[in-house]
Amino acid sequence: MASPIQPGSGLGSGLNISSIVTALVDADKAAKQGQIDRGTTSNTASISGIGTLKSLMAAFNKTLTDLGSTTNSQFLGYAATTSSASVLGATASNTAVNGNYVVNVKNLATASKVTSAAFSGGSTSAIMAGTLSIKQGTSTYNLDIKAGATLQSVRDSINADASLKSAGVSANIVTDSFGSRLVLGSTTTGKGSDISVSGIPELAIDGSKVVGTDSSPMAATSAGAIGALAIDANITIDGMALTSKSNTVDKAVSGLTLSLVATGTSTVTVASNNDGLKTSIQKFVDAYNALANGITSLTKATLDSDGNPTVAAALTGDALPRSILSAIRGPLSETGAGDKLTVLAQLGITTDQKTGALNFDSTKFTAAMNDKKLGGEVQKMFVGDAGSDNGLLKRMQKALSPFSDAGGVLDQRTTSLNKTKTKLTNDQAALDRRVETLTSVLTKKYNDMDTLVGKLKATASNITSMFDAMTAQQKG
Repeated sequence: MASPIQPGSGLGSGLNISSIVTALVDADKAAKQGQIDRGTTSNTASISGIGTLKSLMAAFNKTLTDLGSTTNSQFLGYAATTSSASVLGATASNTAVNGNYVVNVKNLATASKVTSAAFSGGSTSAIMAGTLSIKQGTSTYNLDIKAGATLQSVRDSINADASLKSAGVSANIVTDSFGSRLVLGSTTTGKGSDISVSGIPELAIDGSKVVGTDSSPMAATSAGAIGALAIDANITIDGMALTSKSNTVDKAVSGLTLSLVATGTSTVTVASNNDGLKTSIQKFVDAYNALANGITSLTKATLDSDGNPTVAAALTGDALPRSILSAIRGPLSETGAGDKLTVLAQLGITTDQKTGALNFDSTKFTAAMNDKKLGGEVQKMFVGDAGSDNGLLKRMQKALSPFSDAGGVLDQRTTSLNKTKTKLTNDQAALDRRVETLTSVLTKKYNDMDTLVGKLKATASNITSMFDAMTAQQKG
């Protein structure tokens, strides 16, 4: 705000009006300005502190979510490796046992792909109205094809059908030297999954008939399975033969899932996953300590050489951070859902009584894995039973949800602080307006006083001059 006070002394009085007005205005606003400044400093620090707290909790919650993934488990007690990843992949669950298995993939399971006869008119060829029936295995899907349909619109209708989409059936148009064909494929593999189409004669496909081979070369009227029928996968495990409709084989070896990639032979080795478990546990410990130490830094004041607090932290004296620390510490002391593994101390995880951070003793962890054979229960302790919230990670997220959820305690605190910030801004604007008004009023009053003093001085000077003139005449 530009000051209306002009520097210099009053012409009439000789007083420094600018300094007088400034001193009076400063004295008037000092108390309120100090209150606003202190409130702004505290409010800014609190907003920054709550923002940092939100970031810390978001990072911690993300780590808990990643570690608790049910599709990419981070706490498997056993690890499976293959000698040839180009042939197959392998994943061991907590029910696996140590061992080696020689797997020979003779052929992969394949899916059905069928074609209609060719349409010389291309994708815009007219298709008669009717009910198109698509059969796969024991399931039949009916589509109502309306008058005016084309080969392209039939394809679009198939791809838009929710039932076919969920069954993994899709359609496209492929054009060869004979014309355009409706080609249907499926993600379902295995013998008996061949697709057949009926109901509209020109789109009829006998899925049990193979076309496009040396014995049955492709012609304009060719309609059927392209190249071969769908078949099961054929493999041997340590010489024992088995078939699978899927290229994911999860019931051949207890606790082991095989993902078939190509024909060939590969050795699968199943062993304790100590390194993987240790890495996942360390991630949990590091994430917990980052949150706990971050909260401590937001609340702990800077101390001088005598140990006395000098500079307050952003949230010093605030009860909210202590409430969050208490919430995340609660689940640590609760008994887990496992049978033999029930508390974190069995894995070498303990709480530092001075700092509140977690310590991870790798020696105790190794003993728990090798001597006590607890590796298979680590996942149950951290993730819990399938479909339940009894794992440590879920219990921690549940404890933190009142603070971190949308509309929770942190959001409410942020809203409150922003309202206070707005009020402080308005208070400052009001004070600035008052200062401007007061400055203008005082300046006018002192300028008026200065003008009056100037006039009185001029009058006094005139009277003095008159008396001086009269005195001179008398002497003359």
